[in-house]
Amino acid sequence: MNIEQSKQNITLIGAGIMSATLGVLLKKLLPNAQITIFERLDKAGQESSDAWNNAGTGHSAFCELNYTPEKEDGSIDLSKALRISEQFEVSKQFWAYLKERGNLSQRKAFINDIDHMSLVWGADNVAFLKKRYEAMVQYPIFEDMLYSEDPQQITEWTPLMMEGRTGEDPIAATRMAIGTDVNFGDITRGMIRYLEDLKGVEVNMAHEVQDIEKQPDGRWLVGTENLTTGKSKETLADFVFIGAGGGALKLLDKSGIPEANGFGGFPVSGQWLRCNNKDVIQRHEAKVYGKAAVGSPPMSVPHLDTRMINGERCLLFGPYAGFSTKFLKNGSYLDLFLSIEMHNVWPMLSAGAKNLDLTKYLVEQVLQDKEDKFSFLQQYYPEAKIEDWEQETAGQRVQIIKKDGKKGGKLQFGTEVVSSSDGTLSALLGASPGASTSVSIMLEVLAKCFPDNLASPEWTKKIKTMIPSYGQSLITNKELLDKTRARTTDILKLEEDLTNPE
Repeated sequence: MNIEQSKQNITLIGAGIMSATLGVLLKKLLPNAQITIFERLDKAGQESSDAWNNAGTGHSAFCELNYTPEKEDGSIDLSKALRISEQFEVSKQFWAYLKERGNLSQRKAFINDIDHMSLVWGADNVAFLKKRYEAMVQYPIFEDMLYSEDPQQITEWTPLMMEGRTGEDPIAATRMAIGTDVNFGDITRGMIRYLEDLKGVEVNMAHEVQDIEKQPDGRWLVGTENLTTGKSKETLADFVFIGAGGGALKLLDKSGIPEANGFGGFPVSGQWLRCNNKDVIQRHEAKVYGKAAVGSPPMSVPHLDTRMINGERCLLFGPYAGFSTKFLKNGSYLDLFLSIEMHNVWPMLSAGAKNLDLTKYLVEQVLQDKEDKFSFLQQYYPEAKIEDWEQETAGQRVQIIKKDGKKGGKLQFGTEVVSSSDGTLSALLGASPGASTSVSIMLEVLAKCFPDNLASPEWTKKIKTMIPSYGQSLITNKELLDKTRARTTDILKLEEDLTNPE
């Protein structure tokens, strides 16, 4: 679709990091575009983008073991890790561009330096981590990674997690000192504030999209309700993006595009244990990821995390998975049932039958009380005291169930862009590592829905201004990678010491 030849009326559904990112990109690329944003809550970035609803990890595959699965032949599959690591560097370039131009002003740092570590124990897990490390350091993007099986060295890296260990089990850790902690909610709200101040942008909070209908002239009629006044509103759009997190599946189904057929969703909720002891919080300064339980969804990989939230240093452990029929944290308990249609019932049933280990895992998680959760924490922090920790509700995610010709249906982890054949509508489904790779995902939306524009010299030049490495590989080009990292770090001014974040 060549939207430059149309009326340039664009509607974005949801005011999370995806819609905010796409809105800024489109307004930079199409300055005359009329952009309307609808958000059902009264503030931007309150669902998956909010700091309390995600891990805050700048996902670079430095520590996330589920991004580097072991193949049947025993080798490590690095394809996902390499892609995600490069995509996070792309996101940092875009944020640096916005901050450099005053488009993303923040009172406090929204991105901080923090070690990314993996910690495992047991002979098999140690062997896996070593093999993973040896494969990863062959690439410039991971070459700064350190590895150790020495308890004394690991104690220097993360003393809190080593105290009280008997030393009976072999233990190993990797460390990347260039990891980050990111407040995606702050970034989202910063971009929405920037958009609100621009001519031709209308941001509507507390507005819920009720219907999306294709018109005979090819445009979309978007029906909304003002949740404050109860008044209805209809908006015509040449292009619609559905970036509504867990709510995207229902809205995609309302659009009626054939590309949506066969997609279903399985909701997974979560909780954290949050430390309330300031002395303990100050003694841990890293994001340390462990090995996921068999059958667990990606959002449930255990990690002990140093976080900066609203200017306060925090320490969280989890997340613990749970089950809710809601598709959004602020959604309805009817969401799951209302999402079941003739076109997706078989994929959902067949995917469920093939993922009984996930069902078993979720049932076990739901039945856990605080003492059970605390016992799991002690595997990572042996000397933890239960009175120092309290439960905190985390975000709600919807894992994609996708139609599969051979298997009927399969559980699809990660994110997926679903677009109409004419490029007039696009939606984002799925979860992790979403926010960290948001810029690359929105570039994918542009590639699917604005292919002619994206290929033009004008757009290429503009995008390279925003993302200098655009069109080049950061995976193997060490010189470009080093230059890019140095530049974004300087502009974003990453805090080197979370103890004194000011």
